Amino acid sequence: MAQPAWQEPDPLTVGSAPVPEYGSGSLADLLPTLVAGQGVPGFTAAIPELTPADRNCVFLIDGLGWEQIKAHPDEAPFLHSLLPTSRGGTGRPITAGFPATTATSLASVGTGLPPGEHGLPGYSARNPETGELMNQLRWRPWVSPAAWQPYPTVFRLADAAGVRTAQVSAPDFERTPLTEVALSGGSFLGRLSGEERMDTAAAQLAAADRTLVYTYYSEVDGKGHRFGVDSDAWRGQLMYVDGLARRLAEQLPPRSALYVTADHGMIDIPFDEQSRIDFDEDWELRAGVALLAGEGRARHVYAVPGAESDVLAVWRDVLGEQFWVASREEAIAAGWFGPRIDERVHGRIGDVVAAAHDDVIITASVHEPNESAMVGVHGSMTPVEQLVPLLEVRS
Repeated sequence: MAQPAWQEPDPLTVGSAPVPEYGSGSLADLLPTLVAGQGVPGFTAAIPELTPADRNCVFLIDGLGWEQIKAHPDEAPFLHSLLPTSRGGTGRPITAGFPATTATSLASVGTGLPPGEHGLPGYSARNPETGELMNQLRWRPWVSPAAWQPYPTVFRLADAAGVRTAQVSAPDFERTPLTEVALSGGSFLGRLSGEERMDTAAAQLAAADRTLVYTYYSEVDGKGHRFGVDSDAWRGQLMYVDGLARRLAEQLPPRSALYVTADHGMIDIPFDEQSRIDFDEDWELRAGVALLAGEGRARHVYAVPGAESDVLAVWRDVLGEQFWVASREEAIAAGWFGPRIDERVHGRIGDVVAAAHDDVIITASVHEPNESAMVGVHGSMTPVEQLVPLLEVRS
């Protein structure tokens, strides 16, 4: 029965959020599937649509979601032509995981684990040991990488099993803690230009009978944050990376599979009060909150002890028609962070977790001035953020 026009819509329920396809079609399932096909013990093919190959290359384009490729056939003719190959020829995307953000997604890719297990549940999160906010992309303040994320990467396990593994990326990333916990194992080859990365990745792919190569490009995301995915600057980057993908595909050695994917999509949010809710200026949302973490479309909210239920009630009352708002236990039970939550990760998840449904973000103009000024953003479970390609080229 339709609601009367004057009646406000019911708040979004936790169970209505589109949970990522953990275990069958998420970023965390990609490398385990590839190395299972290469005979690495301990792994199973979690994405059943993929066919094994002796040589596997993953090209991750930061910020280039499924919806963006679909919407830009002229700027990305090569990538667009590959859409029917996605996910083993089904023409379907896979899901990033929650939150749909770089630190979380790269950890999911490299460890083969969902966020609830690898323990990087957002752009930033509270460290239960210190009570401080931990920026998991920039690794500030510093904590022991091995303590924060103790699982071996898929690259390390594949390398130990005799698969030649390599990561080809910007030289600055070689010794970062995020690389250590998410993408280390085998050889790291720093290359400045995109063309050098593609050529080096192809050479590494051909260097042994069984190879696993990862390469990465970040500036599609960078231009999207600064100028938006509706900008000429972003379109220029899309055209450039389309050429990079073609360059790599044309150099594949025999018995190879190239998979082009992304860590998240992106959405532009207008600069108006209805679209950008400023936590630092909103007394209702601040009441009882000790720390605000995450990012504009995927917030972890840590309450003053004893105020958890009140904070949840207020956030749900204020935002419940625009955000999925859950308690920590509700978000865990709904599977937002994966089917299992490690004990060390439990306290990193907010007392309240808020994921955007509408075209809106929660900024923090005082405490997060740079992030609050971004045009293009991401993090939540909407299709434009959550769906990522798994485009395939085989030789």
